[in-house]
Amino acid sequence: MKKHNGVCPLCGGTKKKGKTIFSLEAGSGVVVVRDVPARICGQCGEEWIDSKTAVRIEHLINRTRRKSADV
Repeated sequence: MKKHNGVCPLCGGTKKKGKTIFSLEAGSGVVVVRDVPARICGQCGEEWIDSKTAVRIEHLINRTRRKSADV
């Protein structure tokens, strides 16, 4: 079965490579990760981050949480 990774499942537009900003509330602050590789729909603007990138962001956030707990 062929995957339709280039087609937006929400509007049918075309997903293209781009960059996004990922932010997450973490306790008393906010973690912001800029220039995150993503697929972005050219029609509706919906964004997708692949699983490998999501794991890297998760590790980064966990490391940030540990550091802030040490302060």
